[in-house]
Amino acid sequence: MCAICGCGTADDHGHSHSSGHVHHHHGEAPVIEAGAIDFGAGVAGLHIAGLTQARTLRIERDILSTNNAFAEVNRGRLARAGVLALNFVSSPGSGKTSLLVRMITDLNGRLPIAVIEGDQQTTRDADRIRAAGASAVQINTGKGCHLNAHMVGHALEALPLEAGGLLFIENVGNLVCPAAFDLGEAHKVVVLSVTEGEDKPLKYPDMFAASDLMLLNKVDLLPHLDFDVGACLAAARRVNPTIQILCVSARTGAGLQSFYAWMESRAAVANPARLGAG
Repeated sequence: MCAICGCGTADDHGHSHSSGHVHHHHGEAPVIEAGAIDFGAGVAGLHIAGLTQARTLRIERDILSTNNAFAEVNRGRLARAGVLALNFVSSPGSGKTSLLVRMITDLNGRLPIAVIEGDQQTTRDADRIRAAGASAVQINTGKGCHLNAHMVGHALEALPLEAGGLLFIENVGNLVCPAAFDLGEAHKVVVLSVTEGEDKPLKYPDMFAASDLMLLNKVDLLPHLDFDVGACLAAARRVNPTIQILCVSARTGAGLQSFYAWMESRAAVANPARLGAG
């Protein structure tokens, strides 16, 4: 199993870390304080029944070390291609796919775009991306709750990558597990919708700490919601003081021009030929 999230997936070599039987002991006890039970207080930052914190930490390091090696291969491939890769992460329903469809339409003729779609099942999102006019590869993770760098490497083999273009990686909807996995991207972009609650950065801090940019999506719905934008932005900056934040709407296009400028400046840096031509 994946020691990072306990999702039952195999590691990058296809080997399961689960023994396949039920343990008859419970490992180290959680911390209980002020009416809360904290299973993340140990050195490993998570609790797996039957495993000590030290053993859990060793498994986690093995998994991430293997993943990071694949991520570096992906990063080198993207650098040679002059492509800017962005890893979109969020909870399900935040509007990642709708944002991508809008961006593909708006940026048609300005930047070449390719997309890797991650979901547990179906090709629904990849079908929507292709219908919008971009190349897309669907990765179905089965029981897995995140993409890893090995999966992305295989997807890159099937995608046309044009110099100076963008690669969007839409991760599996999950505000926990994808935070730990480097896919070879230049930046993680966390999408939070105003329908989710302004306290999400505090409740799921690892994802916001790992991201360089936060898109606060569905701002067109603000007149109909009891959502404190200021509290949300403050929560995100409390977790990650350097995070950049843009308020956007896939439906109306609000704020997206600023995001396009952000991407285009970084795409130019990712493509030495474009910089030389400038």
